[in-house]
This record gives sequence, structure tokens and C-alpha cells, in this order.
Amino acid sequence: MPNPSLLIVLVTVMINMMGVGLAWPILPLLVKDLTGGSVSQVATIYGAAAIIFSIMQFIAAPIMGILSDRFGRKPVMLIALTALGFDNILLALAPTISWVFIGRMIGGAFASSMAIANAYVADTMEVEKRAKGFGMVGAAFGIGFVAGPLIGGVLGEIDLRYPFWFAAFLSFANVTLGWFLLKETLPKKKRRKRSIGQSNPISSIHWIFTTTGLAGIGLISLIATTTQRGMESLWVLFTQHQYGWGIRDAGISLAVVGISYIVVQGLLAGRIIPWLGETRTIVIGCLLSSGMFFLLAFNTWGLLSYLGIIPHVLGWALASTAIQTLASKHVDASDQGYLQGGLSGISGFAAIIGPLLSNSSFAWFTRTNSTIIFPGAYFLLGAFALITASILAERITMTKQAKT
Repeated sequence: MPNPSLLIVLVTVMINMMGVGLAWPILPLLVKDLTGGSVSQVATIYGAAAIIFSIMQFIAAPIMGILSDRFGRKPVMLIALTALGFDNILLALAPTISWVFIGRMIGGAFASSMAIANAYVADTMEVEKRAKGFGMVGAAFGIGFVAGPLIGGVLGEIDLRYPFWFAAFLSFANVTLGWFLLKETLPKKKRRKRSIGQSNPISSIHWIFTTTGLAGIGLISLIATTTQRGMESLWVLFTQHQYGWGIRDAGISLAVVGISYIVVQGLLAGRIIPWLGETRTIVIGCLLSSGMFFLLAFNTWGLLSYLGIIPHVLGWALASTAIQTLASKHVDASDQGYLQGGLSGISGFAAIIGPLLSNSSFAWFTRTNSTIIFPGAYFLLGAFALITASILAERITMTKQAKT
């Protein structure tokens, strides 16, 4: 049974992700409503807003991590949740598209609750139990991932602005819950002050890539996460083109992904990772996920891709949890926020590069005048990238064994 503080953190992550997910099916429609543009124009504007969100997350996540190391986890978490509440109110009232862009900037800047939640896990759980804790955070994220878009779609059919009002309500309810029930887990004696120069994404990512034991983990995280973010960005467009799926089919597939994450990270990660060890889990997980990418590269039968979702989620959910666990073992309590902020910075950078790679390659290989028509080109590239990540993880294992 998790300790009370961790339980509150899990509820916080779940509610926060629900609030974020509420907006997913609505934002493109809101952009269309405010601009009155064509489908291609809406796609361009919405894509630009998504990139701005990722850039702000990339910049702000390390700063939030540093602040949580300096002032404690609780105040930073509550400030982030409060800001997200006001961000949703801004989107609910948005009269022009510029308000949406401002809202996406605010949302990206304060979308750091996952990094702080992971720091909570490192603070409150013994080293050998952290895989289970990180898995539980991932499961809470998955519940919000499934419930948020579902509720957002239902409310959005009534009124496009209702999901944002409900998301704001969830954020402020989350703040209230945290204010009274969330306990601080980083004692003042373990807090660390860092210079202003260190409070930027380049500094924190550089710290990861130059710290003994973290460099290899950071590189694996960058390669694997970039590959995954690219797939997520391309999924709806690719499945529509390759299999003729509509919004309903894509929505069902995403629900299958979310439910699979809940099962794997909530029930299996805490058992499998300690049994296999972190590095072996990363190796096997990346290989499993690469199988799905090979399948997507060449498959033209939609049902087969459905069947491939489960081993893919099993592999990526276990690998990503193992990466978090392994990285947390290399730093002490005073650096956990900085570490998680740096890892979130890597994830934010991946969320910029991955979609650029996937969408540009898809556009290139589906042109009417293209020499080679190959819609799945990105997935073939991603399969080899994940195999490379597994090889790097295996080298970490061999290096550890050589030292012992």
C-alpha cells in the first residue's frame, strides 16, 4: 500500500492529466472556430501551437525541477497546478487565436507536475521499490489519458468551451486537495540552491550528459523518447492514410494504448523491473517496441496494428519506467528535482524533434511525384533507432559487469 503522500501525488497526476486530456479533442475545433480557416490552415496553426507548448515545456521543466530542489516539492506543485487552472480559464474565454497561443505557452511552462511527481517517488520510496512507484505514477497518468479525452469529447459536443471550464475546476480542486493533504517530502537540510545559470534546459541536459552514470541513460532516453513522440504525432494521420481509419477508430486505438499503460505500469512494472533489472528491462522493452515499428512500416491491415499495440506498450512502458528508476539511483535527494527536470527537458526536446521527423518524412514519401511511395518510412527509421537504444543499454550492462 503506497504511503499517504504518494497516494495524493498519484491522485494529483491523474486529475492533472484528465484536465490536460480534456482539451485534446477540442483544441483543433476551437482553432477552426476562431479562425474559420480551411483544414490545412487549421492543421498548420494547431501544429504551431503544439510546437510552442513543447518548446515552453523544454525551457521550463528544468527550472521547475530546480525550484522544487530549492523550495520543496509541495509549493512548486501547487503553483504549477494553479497556473494550469488559470490557463484553462483563459482558453475558455479566448476571443481570438492569439489567446490560444498564450494559453499554450502557459500550459507548456507549467506542465511539470510529472517531473515533480517523479521527484516525490524518489523522495519517499526506497531505491529497490522505486520502479513500482514510477510505474504507479505512469498508471495514474494513463487513467487521466483515457478519461480526459473521453469527458472532453462529451462536454465539447454540448459546447466547445465547457471542457476548459471543467479542466479549470479539476485544477483548482487539485490545488485544494494538495494544500490540505499533500506533505512536503524534501527536508530543508537536503535542499540545494543552484545558480541562475543552471536554471535552463541546456544546463540541466548538459549536466545529465556529463555526469558519470547518467550520460548513457540520457542518450537512451533521448533516442527512444524522440521515436515515441514522433509516432504519437503521426498516428492519426498515418492510420487514416494507411488503413482508412476515421476519428472513431483512432480514438479506440488510443484508448487501448491508455488502458494498456495502466495495466503495465500499475501492475507489471513493479514486478518485472526488479526481476529483470533496469538495464535488461530497457534492452527488452526497446526491442519489443521496435517490433511494432517494423510492423507499422510495412503492414496494410489495420487489425494487425491493433494487435501490435499491446507488445509495443508493454515494451515502451517498461523501458521508460526503467530509465526513470535507473537514473534516480545515480543522484541523491537534493538533485532529484534537477534530474527529473532535466529528463523532462529531454522529453520536451524529443517532443519537438520527433514530430518534425515523423511528419516531414511522411509528407515526403507520400507526395504524388515521389520516386518512392513509402508511408511507413518513419517507422522503419524508428525501429532501427530503438534497436540502437537497446544496444546502448546492453553496453551499460556490460560496463557494469566489467567493473564488478
